[in-house]
Amino acid sequence: MNEPIVNKVAQSALITIDLEEHIPQGTRTFIDLAQWLEEGFILREKPFREALKGHNWTQYQGHHIALGCTSDAIMPAWATLLVASCVQPFASTLVLGNVMDLEQKLFSEYIQSMDLTPYQNKSIIIKGCSDATIPQDAYIQLAQRLQSVAKSLFYGEACSSVPLWKAKKQG
Repeated sequence: MNEPIVNKVAQSALITIDLEEHIPQGTRTFIDLAQWLEEGFILREKPFREALKGHNWTQYQGHHIALGCTSDAIMPAWATLLVASCVQPFASTLVLGNVMDLEQKLFSEYIQSMDLTPYQNKSIIIKGCSDATIPQDAYIQLAQRLQSVAKSLFYGEACSSVPLWKAKKQG
């Protein structure tokens, strides 16, 4: 009485979306404004401008850039804007913040540009977060977008998913 093993998960109509498969490509670089501070907390405009003029901005060609300051110094807004104006011609993406802020922006742009047609009236599993570089916010944004078209949403793996949302029946 050897009945064949049936993979019910593979036969189901569930669609799995794994954000790990959609990690935006490209080099991530954090530019720390603290490197241009005297004694780690003093910004002098003239030496700062000279240092920026001498900096090799072309090294950031095509990079996704996060601008921030690891020092506790209070940076004037113009300082960050000045660095941004120097790196902008070379950067693919530019954010104020840390690398995780940069990841949030990259995933947000990807999620907003997704074609939702394949997910229309489908049951979808958002695969669990196994990669720490994917911001939790990306999962929230993905769920929000999918709710506009999906029949139901789950989180986790097909064999052990958690129901998140189900469309209300019409009629």
